[in-house]
Amino acid sequence: MKDFLPVNREDMNKRGWEQPDFVYVTGDAYVDHPSFGSAIISRVLEAHGYKVCMIPQPDWKRDDSIDVFGEPRLGFLVCGGNMDSMVNHYTVNKKHRSRDAYSPGGVMGLRPDYATVVYCNLIRRTYKNTPIIIGGIEASLRRLAHYDYWSDKLKHSILIDSQADIISYGMGEKSIVEIADALDSGIDVKDISFVRGTVYKTRHLDDVYDYKLLPSYNELQADRMKYAESFGIQYKNTDPFVAKTLVEGYGNRGYVVQNPPAMPLTEMEMDDVYDLPYMNDYHPMYRESGGIPAISEVKFSLTSNRGCFGGCSFCALTFHQGRIVQTRSHESIIKEAVNMTKNPDFKGYIHDVGGPTANFRHMACKKQEKYGACPEKQCLFPKPCKNLVVDHKDYLDLLAKLRNIEGVKKVFVRSGIRFDYVMADKDDRFLKELCRYYISGQLRVAPEHISDNVLKLMGKPENSVYEAFINKYRKVNNLTGKEQYLVPYLMSSHPGSTMKDAIALAEYIRDIGYMPEQVQDFYPTPSTISTCMYYTGVDPRNMEKVYVPRNPHEKAMQRALIQYRKPENYDLVKEALIKGHREDLIGFSEKCLIRPRKPASDTDKKSYAGRDDNAVNDNGRIDNKHKSKSGSKTNNKNGAPDGRKGIGRNKNRPDDKRGTGKNSNKTDRGKRADKNNPGTKNKTRGQQRNTGKGRK
Repeated sequence: MKDFLPVNREDMNKRGWEQPDFVYVTGDAYVDHPSFGSAIISRVLEAHGYKVCMIPQPDWKRDDSIDVFGEPRLGFLVCGGNMDSMVNHYTVNKKHRSRDAYSPGGVMGLRPDYATVVYCNLIRRTYKNTPIIIGGIEASLRRLAHYDYWSDKLKHSILIDSQADIISYGMGEKSIVEIADALDSGIDVKDISFVRGTVYKTRHLDDVYDYKLLPSYNELQADRMKYAESFGIQYKNTDPFVAKTLVEGYGNRGYVVQNPPAMPLTEMEMDDVYDLPYMNDYHPMYRESGGIPAISEVKFSLTSNRGCFGGCSFCALTFHQGRIVQTRSHESIIKEAVNMTKNPDFKGYIHDVGGPTANFRHMACKKQEKYGACPEKQCLFPKPCKNLVVDHKDYLDLLAKLRNIEGVKKVFVRSGIRFDYVMADKDDRFLKELCRYYISGQLRVAPEHISDNVLKLMGKPENSVYEAFINKYRKVNNLTGKEQYLVPYLMSSHPGSTMKDAIALAEYIRDIGYMPEQVQDFYPTPSTISTCMYYTGVDPRNMEKVYVPRNPHEKAMQRALIQYRKPENYDLVKEALIKGHREDLIGFSEKCLIRPRKPASDTDKKSYAGRDDNAVNDNGRIDNKHKSKSGSKTNNKNGAPDGRKGIGRNKNRPDDKRGTGKNSNKTDRGKRADKNNPGTKNKTRGQQRNTGKGRK
């Protein structure tokens, strides 16, 4: 009979264990579901015969909190959680978040800042010589010297600061087993230098071969251009087929050595990972606390793939999951779905079928099977590669099989859909079936911006591609007789975004009659191209200079422009328009973004009386009592008087039969959940989309 892994000595004794092989310390609550890295890594080790015990969210202020099971036979596994602990704790404005979805009852404060480092130092105070292996999104994306936004400093490799012995980076199922087998065979942890997907420390380079020497940490500190140079080299060495060993010097501390990434999992290996005996729920010890909020979004969702060849500059997937897409078989996914229908809480709705990008179900091209991803080229940017295989048939077949399972009422697709990949498909079947069967009222996509200068730096397609997608989406919905909307994700203050670009985006929002409920201000998270731009002021791919809106007040203005109708944003919007020499957008014309606060004449007073240009009601809709002409139906691209619903409304439908949206993804878009730790998955936007789901 399957059960949760031990969380206390009583559990361990029930299994007849005297000592665990590994003790897994994590910053998240214990959730035994394959969307949580701690679950995958612990179950993979268990499947290979190792005894694993869990210490979720130990009290880092007490040394004895780490001593629940005593010293493990082989070592400690440490992970900060499903997302970087600093992203988890702070907004992009460096303000404390009030809620932690990965903690009991959503309570904030149950893990420390820089959790991986703190936990490792806690262990070292008691266990001086016990091996410590770190992994997960926090360790993986901080594996070499990196810019840390929260301290505004260049930090060492996390291996230096944590006192850990080795990092299992990326998707760690293969590397963690190799490390465990090496330790079990008696090899000293300091001699484990041969495992792909790991980073280790060494005093000399006598036994390191075919490596690329990066600028030393001292050089990086002295010259930001050296960091851009180093990051550019790292980015070109993220593919397991072509990557070299990378070496970073730390003076008298020796060297940090990054081995090439682990090879991607085969379909059979993926199936094996997801067929492990997960409980698919949080540990019952959290019931009285209200459970773990994060499980609600994934409990009835299915992971179809991992990896992404989209190549967005602000996303860390290339560094964490890689560009080679790996997929599960239909049989594996259907088996999980059938088991899901037997859950008493299942109401007939599969909330999502996807991964970092839902409509990627195979490698980008045939060449990748043998040679890997091209280090100097992107698959979709700036234009789709001529070798790109564009085919949605396998994904559509999978979705059709799932919706025909007994007990399944509806299958949704809520992971990110790459609209440029959809547009590259000459067959419209995917978009037609997506609109007919797999969305409920609205489709969320991520154009991010409308300025081609900004989009180029983001690694996103030109705005004309998105405009073409809007038109196709509208036509498809008209043909199917559905009233459905297109909701774009937009980002402010990305490197390259000037005030002129931000104002142009606000004008675009005005013209489509859209009122964004959420805005993602660019968040400089570790190990993304965009973060490197933010820190260095250059694009590490070509070393060209990039304008960076670093000033907090300018960032606030750019953000406010996207939500220019909100009354609380009036002053910032006005200041931004004046700074951008666009006073023509302040007035009473239908093209104006805001109105002057004090009318200049009695005539103006008459037309101004009782009107608030920024009036928005509690639901985020523009109040019809106060709407300006710019929000009127005649000027609204989607025909919606409130402008909030998004693009693509079918004007011929008098009623609105959209779903209630109860199952829509409401996670903070500043976060992106890592999907496997100590060496597995992610998804934050920008870093952990991660999430890897949602924005593409």
